[in-house]
Amino acid sequence: TSAALTLLGGSVAAVVVWKWLGKKMIQKKMEEARKTRDEGLKKMAKAVQQFREQVPSVQTDAILSLPLLELTERLQEGSLSPKTVLYTYLEKVGALEVNQQTNCLRHFIPECEEQLQEIQRQKEKGLLYGVPVSIKDHIGHKGHLTTCGLVQHLDTLMKEDSVLVRVLKRQGAIPFAMTNVPQSLFSYDCSNPIFGQTLNPLNHQKSPGGSSGGEGALIAGGGSILGIGSDIGGSIRLPSSFCGLCGLKPTAERLRWMVWHIHLLNVGLCSCPIPVPCAVGPMARDVDSLALCMRALLCEEMFRLDPAVPPIPFNGEVYCSSTPLRVGYYDTDGYFPLPPCMRRAVKETRRALQAAGHQLVPFSPPRIPYVMTELFMKTFFADGGRAWLDVLAGDIIDPSLKPQVNSCKTPRLVKKMLALLLKPLVIPPPLKDVAMISTCRSLKEMWDHHHQIQAYRSEFITRWKELHLDVVLCPVLGPAFTTGYPGKLLTAISSTMLYNVLNFPAGVVPVSTVTEADEEELKLYQGCCDDHWDRKLKQAVSGAVGMPVAVQCVALPWQEELCLRFMKEVETLSREK
Repeated sequence: TSAALTLLGGSVAAVVVWKWLGKKMIQKKMEEARKTRDEGLKKMAKAVQQFREQVPSVQTDAILSLPLLELTERLQEGSLSPKTVLYTYLEKVGALEVNQQTNCLRHFIPECEEQLQEIQRQKEKGLLYGVPVSIKDHIGHKGHLTTCGLVQHLDTLMKEDSVLVRVLKRQGAIPFAMTNVPQSLFSYDCSNPIFGQTLNPLNHQKSPGGSSGGEGALIAGGGSILGIGSDIGGSIRLPSSFCGLCGLKPTAERLRWMVWHIHLLNVGLCSCPIPVPCAVGPMARDVDSLALCMRALLCEEMFRLDPAVPPIPFNGEVYCSSTPLRVGYYDTDGYFPLPPCMRRAVKETRRALQAAGHQLVPFSPPRIPYVMTELFMKTFFADGGRAWLDVLAGDIIDPSLKPQVNSCKTPRLVKKMLALLLKPLVIPPPLKDVAMISTCRSLKEMWDHHHQIQAYRSEFITRWKELHLDVVLCPVLGPAFTTGYPGKLLTAISSTMLYNVLNFPAGVVPVSTVTEADEEELKLYQGCCDDHWDRKLKQAVSGAVGMPVAVQCVALPWQEELCLRFMKEVETLSREK
């Protein structure tokens, strides 16, 4: 007996030591990653200082204030040099503390200086000649990591540029920074255990949104003029909403961002072969910048590098059209009622569009609670979250993900019992807890699930066509949440999630800011049933006076140009107001 107890004690001690060593190794890897980032930022600061000594008379503020279209014009005609523009933005990121204030950068790309030389050797100036561009962490750049905020990805450097980066470079752009993301990309906050929490530059108590939160913070802070994000549930549109930017989620297949041979799990959730696809798209200060970026990316080089991308060049005629539009609209989807200011934004925009000669038609998206729980969430938790937990295995879990991780770890039997016990309490109010979402228990169920998504898309398009709509105006989640709250309200993203399930192009445009009156009205907000979730949402968005308020613009698949044209109309009317 004593021998058995000794053996057991030794085994327990060995396990404890093994776990301790594993944790120490993780801590060491994270420290090394942070050290590498800091050294890169120091290198950036040194390069900026050397440039400043050579060219002391640069009008920094004048360059930073230029809209992208005007900047590209100056670069093309030669009245501004790519070097001056690049170092002006590098200085804004480093010396003027955008990154120090918000922690938005994951890494500086020192190869930007090589690209600066390369574009001067190109025979023709591309559409983005000399434009500094920031890219989201998981968009592959040769010689750099694609971490997705995961320690297990700190060992593998990309061997080549992703398709999207290659096209950007061919068009003369200069990728200069990779931006921070939430751990595993599965959050609309922006925090991971390696590089920490990114803050909203407009209010440091608020989140910049996610998962393209580093992009949102960098562009809103003035440190980048054009960024590339990705979106699988709102990850371009939510940071755009929270940070007061314009952002476009195209039809997923319209652009390609991966290197063909990347192993799926090496880039996190965004590349998984699932029926709700990940889209990559631009983020910027205005709609014209998004249109220019799409025009540049939808070129022969993109179609040559990836034959799976349909060879559909950007249709400038559609974007520049002034034909009156037939616009469907709604200010709530009936699942997660949004704060008063977001609904006000839709109503004011609807009135402005009507006054400008467009035809406005009430539109009601069908069965959103069903879409959220049975289609969207079931896509990611079809296996009860096991694949996601495998991605996180061996990592320190970020606090923002702990509610979802704990839900996934709840045994299936316990989930079933909870679902039975809570069903009377959550019907008719929509089911909002990840722990309650059912899984696919067989291959047949999974095929049925895929079919249900296709059937819903057909139902939605039929309703759209019956009303003869061109586009739809609707709300987007906002204003910016206080940091830490997105992880507690995963299912609040129904407004953006819907258009990932449908795979429709959708964009966000800021149209207003939160007023004192909005804040007063928020005190009366009860959501759909004044439950725990509604009260959490109320807490998340409070204290946001002065923060951006946006709307969402949607078009049918492959009609990015029409979506952008509608966004431009909304932007013009809001600026006139």
